[in-house]
Amino acid sequence: MNATNTKTSVAAISILVSGGMAAAKLVVGVAIGSLALISEALHSAIDLVATIITWAVVRVSDQPADAEHHYGHGKFESVSALGIIALLYVLAGGILVESYSRIREGTPPPTISAIPFVVLVVDIVLNLWRARALHRAARDTRSQALAADALHFASDVMGSSAVIIGLVLAGLGFWWGDAAAAIAVAVMIALLGLRMARETVETLLDRAPAGALEKATAAIRAVPGVLDVDRLRVRMVGPTYFIDAIAKVPRTYPIDRVEEIKRRAQAAVTRALGDADLTFTAVPVARDNESVRERIMVIARNSGLAIHHVTVHDLGGKLIVSIDLEVDGEMELTAAHAVAHDLERAIRVDFGEDVEVDTHIEPLEPELPWGTDAMPERVETIRAALTRFAGGGAIHDIHNVRVRNSDAGEIVNFHCRAAPSMSVIKVHEGVDEIERALRRAFPTIKRVISHAEPPRP
Repeated sequence: MNATNTKTSVAAISILVSGGMAAAKLVVGVAIGSLALISEALHSAIDLVATIITWAVVRVSDQPADAEHHYGHGKFESVSALGIIALLYVLAGGILVESYSRIREGTPPPTISAIPFVVLVVDIVLNLWRARALHRAARDTRSQALAADALHFASDVMGSSAVIIGLVLAGLGFWWGDAAAAIAVAVMIALLGLRMARETVETLLDRAPAGALEKATAAIRAVPGVLDVDRLRVRMVGPTYFIDAIAKVPRTYPIDRVEEIKRRAQAAVTRALGDADLTFTAVPVARDNESVRERIMVIARNSGLAIHHVTVHDLGGKLIVSIDLEVDGEMELTAAHAVAHDLERAIRVDFGEDVEVDTHIEPLEPELPWGTDAMPERVETIRAALTRFAGGGAIHDIHNVRVRNSDAGEIVNFHCRAAPSMSVIKVHEGVDEIERALRRAFPTIKRVISHAEPPRP
């Protein structure tokens, strides 16, 4: 059973019980002339009205957000709770006035019999059951309206107990016992209303739920990639926690990595709080251990430029930077030079004017059209040439050769093996030499992509 069905079914059962018990107490109270019992019956009648309101409100409050209510309809429960609190204070005031009047005028005590005690004991048992069921449903669904209803019935237990004590006192000859019990019922109603009012007003004023800020902050900080949480705000609308978080993430992360952090943060606060809606703002910041190369890549990315082969040297405290910058191959040299100049200026702003920057401009690799596999004979010719250029040296075992034809030329992919002790630089130099020899031998080859791997075990 989902949360909506749980709340509506519990509220519906409560309506039937409230109506029956309110009528029974009112009839018996009038019959024996007990103000305390009549007051408790009126209290139950207020509870009946409150439960009907609750039953109606929870059906509205669980509706999803729409174009006019972006945070859902949960605060309808808080508004309904304020209406119920007003009814409680009206009732408490009326009981206090009547009780004072009876004590002042010396009204005769009620007629004592077993019937009111039976009604009150049944009422206590039913209210204990209802309060427990409502409290459980309110806790599971985080419903303020059901929580308010649970408090009503818990107070009814105390009120019925006070009425029993008042009737016992009246039966023992203390004529004021019934009026005193009615005053006790009014005081309990007032105290209950005060507690409910404080909690409801805090919710309407968007007071952060106790402990929610700490739990949400800890959950987000634990997400890999989050450096820190700058600011976090929490408010509750109905059963849902709405969280606004501003968190620091490394500026070197690509957008898809940041999006993954956001998804993990949402999952983390959901695990910590339950029903949570997170608005996550990522602020890119530089880490203390960020390398010079990473900083330069960030500068280029922020300018929307494609760079590679970034080399950095430190010559006696002077920074030397070399960059390969890719631009549109059809761009005029003047425009391309301006792009390179702007990039170099941005790097000097970040690192200082004394940094030496050289930019190699080259055409941006075009998006190659779909190609077709070359004939097996052509693939075998290329494979044989690769094997010959390798010559059985450090780079050997040419395999998995693929050749594709495209409008731009032939594309060659191949795998090879090298000694496991070779450095990446040595492997790269050896493979580059083979690739250059292949392109010299076959001018129609546009690009060569190699993959070096260690020998098989």
